[in-house]
Amino acid sequence: QVQLVESGGGSVQAGGSLRLSCAASGYTFKSYCMGWFRQAPGKEREGVATLDSDGITNSTSYVDSVEGRFTISRDNAKNILYLQMNSLKPEDTATYYCAASVAWGIYGSGGYCYNSGGRDTMDYWGKGTLVTISS
Repeated sequence: QVQLVESGGGSVQAGGSLRLSCAASGYTFKSYCMGWFRQAPGKEREGVATLDSDGITNSTSYVDSVEGRFTISRDNAKNILYLQMNSLKPEDTATYYCAASVAWGIYGSGGYCYNSGGRDTMDYWGKGTLVTISS
């Protein structure tokens, strides 16, 4: 059974940094798209960053609002996905979720994963970790 468990959330002041982690168990993803999503109170969930791999080449993508401030990465040996968040802003406040898709031909763009039919709904989701940024 695949499980994704996020950690690293917390409360920091604007301008600060946090690093989120997503530990995957039950499956070792080889060809995949993994991503970080977030949902602020009263708002729809949005894609933040993706990392996709065909087993040879990795690619990353980001939503415009975090480009240059956030970095997604993965430790393949430990099967952990990271999101390094710098220069945090109050509008980054949200619950952050890790998700993964192993659909054939999956790839990332603009903070979302896509398959041949369009934006992917993702196969696996974590339960989220809360990030609060104060001004």
